[in-house]
Amino acid sequence: MVNERFVSTAPIGQMAIDILSSRAPVEISPSTSHESISSLMDGTLGLICRAETYIDGRILDAGKALKVLGRPGVGYDSVDVAAATERGIPLIYAPVGGFAVAEWAMAAMLALAKRIIECNEMVKLDKWSQRYSLELDDMTEKTLGIVGFGRIGQHLAGLAAPFGMRVVAHDPFVDKKLASARNVELLDLESLLKTSDYVSLHPALNDSSRGLIKSEHMEVIKKGAILINASRGGVVENLEILADALDEGVLSGVALDVFPEEPPVYPHRIFEHPMCLCAPHMAGLSKLAMLRILKSMANDMLAVVGGNMPKYCVNPEVLNK
Repeated sequence: MVNERFVSTAPIGQMAIDILSSRAPVEISPSTSHESISSLMDGTLGLICRAETYIDGRILDAGKALKVLGRPGVGYDSVDVAAATERGIPLIYAPVGGFAVAEWAMAAMLALAKRIIECNEMVKLDKWSQRYSLELDDMTEKTLGIVGFGRIGQHLAGLAAPFGMRVVAHDPFVDKKLASARNVELLDLESLLKTSDYVSLHPALNDSSRGLIKSEHMEVIKKGAILINASRGGVVENLEILADALDEGVLSGVALDVFPEEPPVYPHRIFEHPMCLCAPHMAGLSKLAMLRILKSMANDMLAVVGGNMPKYCVNPEVLNK
């Protein structure tokens, strides 16, 4: 009989290992392939779902002792939630690091508006005189449109306030009183796009938000706007509409932490554009955010294994069975 253990589909921080090891050893899968992960499921109490591997029913069925799944973060679109729920397996997530995503979105806006990368290169490449060819933009007295006004969107609104920005948001699930308390005006999506100098995308990826930003939206978005996507790549129809908008001057800048396919398919012309700023889906991986996330996830996984109630569970209905 295989000894009990926890398995992670990719390397995981020491914080999680230390917490989970109090119950059983933690093993890292040598590969993110379905075959590799499935081969480790015998005796596995909990599976930490990292990297791009989609956790489906086949993997779950290979884990006869599986009691819990853990996602180190707020997103869980890499897990077949319906399959987990059908098998009575709780999916833990950790919506405690969104502040780092909001900080990245603000940093990306500032970097593009102030042309930070280009200015840095001018000095280091002895092109000082080219500074006259650049025009820096502002945050003060500009409008920030936040699409998806959950934890991350609300934190971003708070970061924008000291800059003297007007903040508007689009989220059909948010109460007007909550938005008003944060001095934020709720708008329909088209109105937000028409009036915002900066558009930051933060909805969860689901059937209603998949492909939310479409090619026709590039026809109504405020000319010269900067668009930030730090939610999920699937929220935007495809990279082509963003590349076209940059080439045609509809957008003056784009910052992407997420992509329709991860890692993204190369080559793609959007990566050649000087006003396209990219990161490899790590906006939420700051030191403090990861400490909070790993601690929350590991403690909740231990709670489930021990027969106790976790704090954050995607499918809490299975806990009462």
